[in-house]
Amino acid sequence: MKNKKNILIIDDEAPMRKNIRDILSLEGYGILEAENGLAGVDVALNNEIDLILLDCNMPVMDGFAALSELKLINPERPVIMLTAYGTNERVIEAIKKGAYDYIEKPFELSEFLIIVERAINYYDLLKELNTLRNRISPKEIVSVNEDPIIGKSLKMKEILKLIGLAAPSDANVLIQGDSGTGKELIADAIQRHSLRKEKPYVKINCGAFTESLLESEIFGHEKGAFTGATSQKLGRFELANEGTIFLDEINNMSPSLQVRLLRILQHQSFFRVGGEVPVPVNTRIIAASNKNIEQEVEEGRLRKDLFYRLNVVRINVPPLRERSDDIPLLVEHFLSKYAPGKKFIVSNENMSKLKECYWHGNVRELENNVQRAIVMARENFIEIESSDEPVKAELPLPGFDMIAIKGIPFKQVVEDFEKSLITRALIATKGNRTEAAKLLKIHRRHLYTKINDYKINIS
Repeated sequence: MKNKKNILIIDDEAPMRKNIRDILSLEGYGILEAENGLAGVDVALNNEIDLILLDCNMPVMDGFAALSELKLINPERPVIMLTAYGTNERVIEAIKKGAYDYIEKPFELSEFLIIVERAINYYDLLKELNTLRNRISPKEIVSVNEDPIIGKSLKMKEILKLIGLAAPSDANVLIQGDSGTGKELIADAIQRHSLRKEKPYVKINCGAFTESLLESEIFGHEKGAFTGATSQKLGRFELANEGTIFLDEINNMSPSLQVRLLRILQHQSFFRVGGEVPVPVNTRIIAASNKNIEQEVEEGRLRKDLFYRLNVVRINVPPLRERSDDIPLLVEHFLSKYAPGKKFIVSNENMSKLKECYWHGNVRELENNVQRAIVMARENFIEIESSDEPVKAELPLPGFDMIAIKGIPFKQVVEDFEKSLITRALIATKGNRTEAAKLLKIHRRHLYTKINDYKINIS
């Protein structure tokens, strides 16, 4: 059987429990049952459960009361609510109380099985993260091919959930985040939990090659295709056939190569450089960008049709400054990774400074600083350097007093601020709109639209 997970069905209707039991048993799941919320809580307390299917309307203890008790037992274990009385208010209530998802009865079989599988994968990811975090031996925390995703912040938990949703499908994934935020780790986790995990996994950084070299690397070439092509070479897509390819820094791919990549997405085939016979491939694509991808599309550096093809599942990775609660966990992880067996002490003052900094280089910068601190450490005390620039979240926002004190509408404050910035940029560039757009780091057409909207006239 492909699955060895235990699912608890809590429903007061015996026929419904039997129907669900029959469906899930055929999928290889172990099944436990309870006829009401109180009995379900007792079963959950005394058994290893990977997923709970919980009816909303039951005697003795209803589903919402049971959900609260179940989340006290194990807040991370997914619970899917079942009800024949679906309303938006009940959906909101269930999700607010911590339900993973919500299914109305009667349900579509295929949709039901997909949601169950996603929930199981999500829980597997959480357990993997906790196992890696809590292992006694630091040597066990990191393996060569499977660096863990470290984080307990709300934003990182949302990313773990997205990974659990995306992994078992064949949908293309687009990951966006600043340099050093861990985009490749997320791609690795998606592949590791996918249906293609036993198939080839090939990576390429699109920003590390010239256009001609990148073309040859991705698509391969035939013998004699160009000077120096003394033999046929298989490209990364061909090597990744039946598996997964990770295209990092996709925003650095030239327009001509974007057209060729689009052909693969549309036709599942490509031509090697110098080739005349199409090569069929069946490859899942995970792409990543360290730039704002919508802006790249707007400014013409990424084709819109390619963006739509890649942006099936979107994962936005937050910068480290937006998940500062994860910094102590990351520090502990890097100390264990680079100084296994040693017990270093980081002062509370040092840790507080680390949490207050901007971290332009994100997790990668923190990792480098921890490595440096290990080298410079004396005995067990360690001082980790922080980023020079503190986060300025506490500074008052421009125009806030206008909203809070004068009662001017938010939209008006924003428009006035935009108009002021554009006017100052035009004055600074002596009315040169092209230079003003560059100064403001916006597209020239966008600037023209704003000038017309705000009726700005610099004579």
